[in-house]
Amino acid sequence: MSTSAPSLLSIKESPIHPDLSATYSSLGIAETTATSMRRALAAIKKQPFDFIVCEFMYRYGSDYAGCTISNLDVMLSSLQKYSPEARVVALVDKAEQQYIARLTEHFPLHAALVYPVNPETMHKALS
Repeated sequence: MSTSAPSLLSIKESPIHPDLSATYSSLGIAETTATSMRRALAAIKKQPFDFIVCEFMYRYGSDYAGCTISNLDVMLSSLQKYSPEARVVALVDKAEQQYIARLTEHFPLHAALVYPVNPETMHKALS
């Protein structure tokens, strides 16, 4: 982690991801935005982040290997190499909240916030 302003990667893969840029700014956090997991992975490989805010989407279907739990698995695995100190805040739909535990069996999360996520809730999670 750098000694400059804390950095945050906001991965906005869907339209329900709230715009919390003003909250990040009020905390003195510099935000970088990615609109896909592929772009997020590229950003993570270029620089470490203090925080990552992302949407949790449970994989109901099975991939060919049957080993992924959510859309976050590859990114969380990559963090171990490229940004091991990053604190991950996952945003989750109430209907999928029950599946977060499966993910945290393999990867740590700083927080899991249930939609709708408001600025006060995010402020607490990042403070």
